[in-house]
Amino acid sequence: MNRRHLLELIEEGENIQCEFKRHFTTPEKIAREMIAFANTKGGYMIFGVDDDREVVGVDSEKSESEMIKDAAENYCEPPLVYSIDFVELYGKEVVVASIPESDNKPHRLQDYEKELDINKALVIVRVNDKSVQASKEMVRILRANSADLSLKKYTIGQTEKMVFEYLAKYERISVKELSSLVNISERRASRTLVKMVRANLLLIHTKDNGEEFFTAAA
Repeated sequence: MNRRHLLELIEEGENIQCEFKRHFTTPEKIAREMIAFANTKGGYMIFGVDDDREVVGVDSEKSESEMIKDAAENYCEPPLVYSIDFVELYGKEVVVASIPESDNKPHRLQDYEKELDINKALVIVRVNDKSVQASKEMVRILRANSADLSLKKYTIGQTEKMVFEYLAKYERISVKELSSLVNISERRASRTLVKMVRANLLLIHTKDNGEEFFTAAA
């Protein structure tokens, strides 16, 4: 991370791949943000920059880097890959944690469980400039994509046909809407939509509040 690249990131502001932090908080809060980047498209946590892009600097490079290391290695499951850069701007020190998109999704906040429990695990993803908890549908899709479990042979049944008819009229559909439309349980509706995403028939989208909806794949 050189000075020019950092200035460009600050100028662009917070987005799906960039988060500013004026001060260090706790390893758990840092871990949440790092998990969100790893589970999405990767990104940068820039410490020593305010939300309004003002460069305020950090107090101690060493303590900040130790906290990032602690967050990535002890508060994330599986532990995260990351790198740290120290860049001086306007006489102030800025710390940049770079988190690449992971090949081992989904990452979750450390819960000391041997296996991921989809009903309890705190899996976080990045949506625009926010980090939000992923739905069960998103967790299933992240897990399937990581294991390359795409459905290459998928039979289109009556439920799937009704999904496409609904999308032709309303452009998007949610688990609750499919459940009501076909008169099936939300659990079954969820599994149907997840399978259609895995078969590359649908795309999943997350709102800022964490709610999910589905659209037809291009």
